[in-house]
Amino acid sequence: MSKEKVPSHHESLKSRFPGMMSALEALGSAVRSDGPLDSKTSQLIQLAAAAVIQSEGGVHSHTRRALEAGASAEEIYHALVLLVTPIGFPRAAAAISWADDVIKK
Repeated sequence: MSKEKVPSHHESLKSRFPGMMSALEALGSAVRSDGPLDSKTSQLIQLAAAAVIQSEGGVHSHTRRALEAGASAEEIYHALVLLVTPIGFPRAAAAISWADDVIKK
């Protein structure tokens, strides 16, 4: 998980379903380490995926993680602007506003 404060909902899930959450975190670690992509690129891809499914929490989390992995705000915004053609301007704009929640904090 990110070095930032973990959202309370995530903490609630961990306390209610520790085995599942531990397995989910282990799966995430495994898929990130089993390939040639660096951490920054992996986080930008996961950020874009979170934006595509309109997961505000996922965009917040992967924006934080991308910044921690060395991505600049400009790289994060570019990853999200690239989604305008496949998902449309309103959805991409929403994702940018969610990234702003983290970047402008």
